[in-house]
Amino acid sequence: MENCIFCKIVAGEIPSPRLYEDEKMIVIRDIEPKAKLHYLCIPKTHFALLADMDEEKAETLKYCFRKIAEIHKELGLQDGYRVIINQGENGGQTVPHLHIHLLGGEVLGDF
Repeated sequence: MENCIFCKIVAGEIPSPRLYEDEKMIVIRDIEPKAKLHYLCIPKTHFALLADMDEEKAETLKYCFRKIAEIHKELGLQDGYRVIINQGENGGQTVPHLHIHLLGGEVLGDF
C-alpha cells in the first residue's frame, strides 16, 4: 500500500533500525513505548485486520508467532511479555497494517 507507513518501513523508504528481519517479517522498536521494552512485529505482507486474512496471510501470522517465540530472549523478553494486536479504531489500531505489539522488560500491570 503506497500510503502505509509500515509498508514504507518494510521497503526501506523510511529508516527504522531492525532488531530482527527475515523474508516474512521485521521487528522494530515502538516509537511511543508503553513499557520498558516495546517492539512491533510487522508482517511484510500488507493487510489491516484479522478479518482480512486468507490462508496465506494466516500462515504468515502463524509464522510471526512462532518466530516471536524463538527470538524473545534475544529481544530481552526472557522474563515474560505481553502480546497485543489492536484491531480497528475502537481497538486502538493507529496504523492500518496488522502488527503485533510485544511489551516487556518489567512487571506489567493489569489492564
